[in-house]
This record gives sequence, structure tokens and C-alpha cells, in this order.
Amino acid sequence: MSSTAPARGSIATAAPDYLELTKPRITLLVTLTALVGFVTASRGPIDVAALAATLAGTALVAAGASVLNMLIERDTDARMRRTAGRPLPAGRLRPGEALAFGLLLTVAGLGELRWLSSPLAAEVAFFTWASYVFAYTPLKRRTSLSTLVGAVPGALPPVIGWAGARGSLEPAAFVLFAILFLWQIPHFLAIAWIYRDDYQRGGLPMLPVLDPEGRLTGRQAVAHSLGLLLVSLTPGVAGMAGALYLWGTALLGVAFCAVAVWTAAARTLRAARWLFLSSVLYLTGLCTLLLVDRR
Repeated sequence: MSSTAPARGSIATAAPDYLELTKPRITLLVTLTALVGFVTASRGPIDVAALAATLAGTALVAAGASVLNMLIERDTDARMRRTAGRPLPAGRLRPGEALAFGLLLTVAGLGELRWLSSPLAAEVAFFTWASYVFAYTPLKRRTSLSTLVGAVPGALPPVIGWAGARGSLEPAAFVLFAILFLWQIPHFLAIAWIYRDDYQRGGLPMLPVLDPEGRLTGRQAVAHSLGLLLVSLTPGVAGMAGALYLWGTALLGVAFCAVAVWTAAARTLRAARWLFLSSVLYLTGLCTLLLVDRR
């Protein structure tokens, strides 16, 4: 169905499509990592009101960015089996409706961060939104390096959380940024490997598309997982977290590296799926350890 087809008759019936535009799973991940940043930065008891405002504002901005990303990529999505049924390429919503919705979410989120969290949190969120929409999204059609570019806004939510808690940024905030940045590379390489045929149909030059044998993809996954293992120890060494975090994260990192090495050697769809699953389990474990063993 063309993207110019009539939209549904009422907002109520279109609500699931509007929700889909926000990429709920990605928005949830963004919100959870912002939570980690806020809690890690907090001194003493958590300011629940400030936390709620920071998470709500971050979620709204992330949702707005996802809507605009889907708007810009609607033609590409129409060519891929995995995404052809999304609201815009399937014609269930009009581009103008998505544009208005995405901007409304973004403005609401930035406003909430500015007035109910901290101005700095709003500034970091705006940079996150702008780099995702205006740098990462158009670069996806042009270069495999878009994965590295996209890892920047993807790693900033804990920095938003940190700014919401303290109203300032310290080096420790960028340790969290570095952890999430490095984690994203093997995570998204696994996704691109799993769906590389679809990405090729969509004309997106992801690394696994350009590297059909998977050798370079595997090396990149291993290199970034090793870097992640080292950087992830910093909170424990620097006193941001305790011994439980330090040893727990070390074990998680070694296991994740082992999966990455196996994936690089096997270079199969099954291995890529295991790399994706292990990346999700790794991040869940690391965030949990940070939350329960913060200093």
C-alpha cells in the first residue's frame, strides 16, 4: 500500500500506529539507561520527583526522535520485509501526521527537562535528538560508518540522567557514555548481520552487507567487546561502584567477549543471534549491578 493512502478514521483506532512510531522498545532502553545515569550520579537519597521528570522528558524526546526517524526512512522501510508493515510505508498514517506527532513529543520532552529537571539535561537531550535525526538517520543510506555515528546519540541517555541529577557533568558521566557507546557496536552489528538481506533490499550499506563473509564484521564485534570489557571496569576501579559491580561486570565482560569471538569464528546466522541475545543480557546485568552497587 502506498504511503499516500488514507489514514485511519480516528485517533483512537490509530493509537497503536502512533505508538509503533515511537519504537517503544528503543524508548524503554533509552529510559532505563537514563535511570542508571541519574541513580549513579545521585548523592544520598534519590530525588524521586526529579527522577520522574528526567525519565519522562528523556522518554518523550527519544520517542520524538524515533517518530522522525521513521518519517525520514519511510521509503527505505517500504523496501524491506521487516519494516514494510510499519504505519507510514503501509499508508495507515500520513507523513504530516507523523511530523506533527514527532515534533510535539520532542518539544514536550525538552520542555519537561528544561523546567522540571535541569537546563543541562535539556541541552544534552536536544543534542541527542538532533544527532540522531540529522546525522545518523541520513548517513544510514550512505555509509557503514553510520553505526559509529548512531552510537553517539545512543550512548547519551545516561549523560542526560546524570545532568538531571546533578545539573552538571563530571568525567564519570562520560565513563557511562563510553560503556554504552562500545556496547552498541557488537549489538547493532549482530542485528545488521541477522537482517543483512533485508538491509541490502533497502539499499542500506551496513557493514554485514558490504562484508558478506563476515570477517571484518566479526573483528569489529570482538574489538569493541574487548574495549567494552576494559572500560566497563572503570566504575569499580574509580569508586563509582563497589566490588560486586567490579567482579560481576568482569565476569559478564569475559562471557560477552567469548560469544563475540565465537561469532567471529563461526560467522553464521545462529551465532549472530547468540551475539544479539548475549548483548541484551550483558547490558541488563551491567545496569543492574550499577543500580544495586553504586557508591
